[in-house]
Amino acid sequence: MKLSNRLQRIHDQIPEGSRLADIGSDHALLPVAAVRSGKAAGAVAGEVNPGPYEAARKQVSDAGLKERITVRRGDGLDVISAGEVDVITIAGMGGALIASILDRGLSKLDEVKLLILQPNVGEDILRRWLLEHQWVVVAEQLLEEDSKVYEIITAMPQDLSPIANEEVYRARPLEGGVELTSDLLLRMGPYLTDRPTDVFFAKWESEIVKLQSVVHSISKSDQESSRDKAAEVERLIVNLKEVLACLPKVKL
Repeated sequence: MKLSNRLQRIHDQIPEGSRLADIGSDHALLPVAAVRSGKAAGAVAGEVNPGPYEAARKQVSDAGLKERITVRRGDGLDVISAGEVDVITIAGMGGALIASILDRGLSKLDEVKLLILQPNVGEDILRRWLLEHQWVVVAEQLLEEDSKVYEIITAMPQDLSPIANEEVYRARPLEGGVELTSDLLLRMGPYLTDRPTDVFFAKWESEIVKLQSVVHSISKSDQESSRDKAAEVERLIVNLKEVLACLPKVKL
């Protein structure tokens, strides 16, 4: 069974011998691969929708791994008990939804040592949730697959992390008097901005185009709140352009 590049990157972040929970597991491809490779000693595949849940059950059965992978139907972290797993993966959802899943399942995170998260959008929302709840981002990856750009965010509890959040999001001076502020680091990724690739630049140039469209749309309103919002977005666009102009491209 060959994983997509996106799922392979997530798989490779899992420590050997982990007790894994894959939330929103779809066809359970990741837990099957992780158990087969030894990355996971055992796993829980959680899925809320009936179709993917049945597909996951079949995948695990066909792989002969029913003794080591439990497929459970339920919402978010409802499928696991406190202390049952030490690594959680959540991939293919919006950052706000992933943050909501983690928030509702806070009591299940006490003994979790690693979160490997792949938001499709709203990465900054997820980073802010992690920061507010004393989780430290220790690694980030950016990849393009099938014309889509994905970010993978790996986080550890503050007491296990080799680096503090204060250091991760410390403002950084760039050339020409431009500052990479903590807010911009939360938006763009503290590690991704350290090694900005062609994919990184393409992503943020595309985001700027989307923000310009937002400004154009809300500028049509006569309401003062809309004018304030347009001015706020315009400032963000300026800041993003300044940062992109000052970051050196990393050749891969």
